[in-house]
Amino acid sequence: MTDTQLDSPIVATVPFDKDGIHHGFLRLPYSRDDSAWGSIMIPLTVVRNGEGPTALLTGGNHGDEYEGPVALFGLAQELDPLDVSGCVIIVPAMNYPAFRAATRTSPIDRGNMNRIFPGRPDGTVTEKIADYFQRVLLPMCDIVLDFHSGGKTLDFIPFAAAHVLPDPVQEEKCFSAVKAFGAPYSLKMVEIDSRGMFDTAIEEMGKVFVTTELGGGGTVSARTAEIARQGVRNVLRHVGILAGEVVTSPTQWLDMPGDESFVFAEQDGLLEMCVDLEASVKKGQTIARIHTIDRTGVAPTRILAPCDGILIARHFPGLIKMGDCVASFGVVIEDL
Repeated sequence: MTDTQLDSPIVATVPFDKDGIHHGFLRLPYSRDDSAWGSIMIPLTVVRNGEGPTALLTGGNHGDEYEGPVALFGLAQELDPLDVSGCVIIVPAMNYPAFRAATRTSPIDRGNMNRIFPGRPDGTVTEKIADYFQRVLLPMCDIVLDFHSGGKTLDFIPFAAAHVLPDPVQEEKCFSAVKAFGAPYSLKMVEIDSRGMFDTAIEEMGKVFVTTELGGGGTVSARTAEIARQGVRNVLRHVGILAGEVVTSPTQWLDMPGDESFVFAEQDGLLEMCVDLEASVKKGQTIARIHTIDRTGVAPTRILAPCDGILIARHFPGLIKMGDCVASFGVVIEDL
């Protein structure tokens, strides 16, 4: 658990409680060989105007996922405080060392930001950043939108998502915000392991939380960038921070049937996908083959769909290792 007796070493260079637009940094002291009194400077924008809800908008939780940074660096430049009722806190690249290195985890301590909450004020660099979000930023907020995509190793259909929660009122608020986001797909999401996640930290505080998976492959497309840009403004309109109506777009709701949502490789090899993203599949259908690469004349291993549904995610690189997620599936449901 976080030691609340210790203050965070991170300092915001802009105020959170003053009206106007303020561009600055979260400054984390980081002494290293090339800079004895150095700091990690995480870009930050705070836009406040009078009373109203507070939204925390984050991207770059994983450093090789780019739709969030594209949308949020743009939003920080475009927002007019006079159009805001309440407060918007924008952190386009939450795990800034990973973002600069174009890696999923931090090059400094190999920390995975989305598996390290609640963090520690006296821990590693990644733990210190997580602790600041846990103890300083999250308590300020009413709603959090955290952008994700597949990074270099996965590719997703473009969806916004929230989790099934024990509190039905909180759950309904989260799924209402997902619907407002307006992605082509909306998902009742199941995690492989939710311990240490930013998502879990937010939800345990009773906050409204929306996340996304918008493509992948370690790049950003024009389509997914536009989904992110429109989605973040829709969420801000939905909670009343921005005026105007939500720009409605058709969305297909999906559920994830627990452990049957995922298929993992049981060998190394060359991955051949037999169906593409968004394809409908039947249980037992061959969705991929893994070819042995250390000799010829060996039949490939077939990867079978564990359930009826549609393919919502796939391993992206051509080579796959034992234990890698091959694919993930969703089941079409009615609008929530």
